[in-house]
Amino acid sequence: MLAVTAHDHVPPGPVAVLANPTAGRGRHRGLLPRLLEGLGGAGRPVELLSARTPEEAEAACHAAVAGGAGALVAVGGDGTVHRALQAVAGTAVPFGPVPAGTGNDFAVDTGFPADPLAAVAVIADALHAGRTHPVDLARLTTPSGDDRWYGAVLAAGFDAIVNERANRMRWPRGPRRYDLAILVELARLRPRRYRLRLDGVAHEVDAVLVAVGNAASYGGGMRICPDADPHDGLLDVVVGGRFDRRTLMRVKPRIYQGTHVTHPLVRSYRARTVELDAEGITTYVDGERAFDLPVRVSAVPAAVRLLR
Repeated sequence: MLAVTAHDHVPPGPVAVLANPTAGRGRHRGLLPRLLEGLGGAGRPVELLSARTPEEAEAACHAAVAGGAGALVAVGGDGTVHRALQAVAGTAVPFGPVPAGTGNDFAVDTGFPADPLAAVAVIADALHAGRTHPVDLARLTTPSGDDRWYGAVLAAGFDAIVNERANRMRWPRGPRRYDLAILVELARLRPRRYRLRLDGVAHEVDAVLVAVGNAASYGGGMRICPDADPHDGLLDVVVGGRFDRRTLMRVKPRIYQGTHVTHPLVRSYRARTVELDAEGITTYVDGERAFDLPVRVSAVPAAVRLLR
């Protein structure tokens, strides 16, 4: 995808920055002053947004965009990026993700350096030059009309079920809670009946893994939809069928390389719109809790302009 280099593609106005100090368990917290200084090198005022919760962060991004921000930058992981995308998707305000979280899949999959300082240098250079790269997003819609944008992957199978279990647990704290949730849900593993419509064509499958990717990766580098391209106007759908516990645990490490798609129980599809339904499943997008099924997912070409 060629860069857009006309200066009017970066509107006038300050650079609004959403920073999550707890992202990546706080390991980049001390870098924030240097990151802000680097963004200031583009010659625009830099305004740090104030938020205490994810909901406040999203509201602050919307307010910044409505208030005339010339660009929005998110310092954090995929969750922070997800909140910021809700404000810039479908607008002329460009966006820069600075990977500083546990999972930085959207930033890395769209070509930003994994190092936060290097990513800021790329963003500042693009701001100074008035350069943006349009990339696709996915739009998630419920039958009642609620919607969310996402940049990376929608999970609606075993991983979403594990996330839901972990979020309900009060003990233990930290990563061990997720590990325990995996063990609990592995013991309960069973294929679910999914009803899909891919560009209007109906499919019914029994599956334990279902992912809809605008980009390739989720969960910090797991290439669940390895062929997904956020420039092609399409969504990649990967379905893992009737896995038993032993087979699932044997195949799951292969997701990091994306070689799981060669397993005979895995099917891959590509579509512009995906309608997805199953009983008792809550979806997760960019690692964030979204909507209960049923949902409709649409690929939206060039929905956001990245500062790269």
